[in-house]
Amino acid sequence: MDFVPRSLPEGKDESMPDPASAGVETLDAIRQELAECGGCVLCGNRNTIVFGTGNPRAQLMFVGEAPGAEEDLQGKPFVGAAGKRLDRWIESINLTREDVYIANIVKCRPPGNRVPTPEEARSCMPYLIRQIRIIRPKLLCTLGLTALNYMLGVDERITKARGRWRDWNGIPLLPTYHPAFILRDPSREKEVFEDFKDLASRLLIAEA
Repeated sequence: MDFVPRSLPEGKDESMPDPASAGVETLDAIRQELAECGGCVLCGNRNTIVFGTGNPRAQLMFVGEAPGAEEDLQGKPFVGAAGKRLDRWIESINLTREDVYIANIVKCRPPGNRVPTPEEARSCMPYLIRQIRIIRPKLLCTLGLTALNYMLGVDERITKARGRWRDWNGIPLLPTYHPAFILRDPSREKEVFEDFKDLASRLLIAEA
C-alpha cells in the first residue's frame, strides 16, 4: 500500500517555526479554508468538517484516523463511545480534553467508516501539518494503525509499534491503540494505560 510521507508541506522548512512565525497563520483561518475544500471525494458526503478540538497551545496532541458518524454530525473528533474511552485515558494522567488537542488525519467522514485511502489522506494531511505547526505541541500521540502509518509514512502493525517512541519532524511521537480497537478487545487496555503513563512522564520532562 502507498502511504503518505511524513514531510512538511512542499517548500516549507522542516524545522518547526518560532512563536512569532507560528502566529502568522491561525487555526480559524485553516478551518475557514477547509469549509470550502473539495480536494477529494469525501467532501461530497460530509455533513460537516471535523476540524479538531482542544487547547490551541496544547503540549500534547492526539491524532486519530477519521471522523465517524457521530463526529460527522457534531463536528468534533472522538465524541462517540470511542471518544468516551479516550477521555478516560486522558483523565488517567490528570488532564482533560481542554488541556490537549485532538485531530484526525482526514477531516471528513469516509463512507461506512472505512479507512481513508492514501489519496484522501494525501489531500488532507497538509491541513493537519499546518495545525501542528501552529499548536507546536511538545509531544504527539497517534491513535491506531492508520494514523501511525500515514503520519510516519510506514507500513507497520500497531501491536508491534505501540509504546515505541518515534520522531516526527523533531517532535517525539508515541503510537498507541485506537479507542475503537480497545472497545473490541478490552484486554489490551492495560497497554494503553502504560503508554499514557509514558506520555505523562515525557511531558514532565518536556515542560521542565
